[in-house]
Amino acid sequence: MHATLPLLVRTEFPPLRRERLSTLQVNLGYRCNQSCLHCHVNAGPNRTEAMDGDTIDLVLQVLQARGIETLDLTGGAPELNPHFRRLVRAARALGVRVIDRCNLTILSEPDQEDLAEFLAEQGVEVVASLPCYSVANVDRQRGDGVFDRSIAGLQRLNALGYARPGSGRVLNLVYNPQGPSLPPPQAPLEADYRRELGQHFGIVFDHLYALANMPIQRFGSTLVSKGQFNSYLTLLKGAHRDENLATVMCRSLISVDWQGQLHDCDFNQMLELPARVDGQARAHLRQLLSHDPQGSPIRVAEHCWGCTAGQGSSCGGALHAESST
Repeated sequence: MHATLPLLVRTEFPPLRRERLSTLQVNLGYRCNQSCLHCHVNAGPNRTEAMDGDTIDLVLQVLQARGIETLDLTGGAPELNPHFRRLVRAARALGVRVIDRCNLTILSEPDQEDLAEFLAEQGVEVVASLPCYSVANVDRQRGDGVFDRSIAGLQRLNALGYARPGSGRVLNLVYNPQGPSLPPPQAPLEADYRRELGQHFGIVFDHLYALANMPIQRFGSTLVSKGQFNSYLTLLKGAHRDENLATVMCRSLISVDWQGQLHDCDFNQMLELPARVDGQARAHLRQLLSHDPQGSPIRVAEHCWGCTAGQGSSCGGALHAESST
């Protein structure tokens, strides 16, 4: 696989500093039951990295010490970490909002048959990957049979009350483009998803997040192989909007890797660019027990243009409304 960091480190991206920390985004490991082309984590069934029990305990201590409002769980498939359910229960007991970034097919994996019921019982918000409402496009990006299993997973979550009025069980979907292009405007795309999923499968959801693909790891390597890396960066930089800088996710979020090392975002984590906290060039989760990271500089590189291009995109979707015309 082609290394993309040397192509990204020199940048003119504007400097950023962290604001109040409200979200701890924790990568529980790189093992996944899927191997998707666009995956910036390079996750897959053969990855073995997983956060251990001691680091899980430290996550819970930091949630309390810093008064963090949201625990955002990622992977790989975060549910495959053996401590996933213990962490969710403990965080919810603290009153912390928990988000599970779920690929949907994990709900039908062996030994995960009761996962959907567990998520519903704990009131976990589900952010589910569904790159298209077309079977051909989803299976092309994620593998044969993924679309049908994803639809079955969404129907199961709906049956448990997710995205139903008054249930309090939140279900959001995530769209990624198929290749080196910007995502379309989020609002009309969300309307298309509602129409197609509702009419054909009876599926409802709360919101759709349209995210740009980052030119790192598996997707970045593919761009290099096809000679499209530089043109994609040019596209991202050309679509940059200064107004998106105020609301990029890294201002209020810190990303934690499976070993407890801190990064300014999940993308920096995959590039092994550590966060600078308390004057340390390589910070660890334990430093958050005694140090408030507000005001710390944020590491930026060329991939950061992906968060500020066009309507902007982050883990919470578009950063501002985009005209549909």
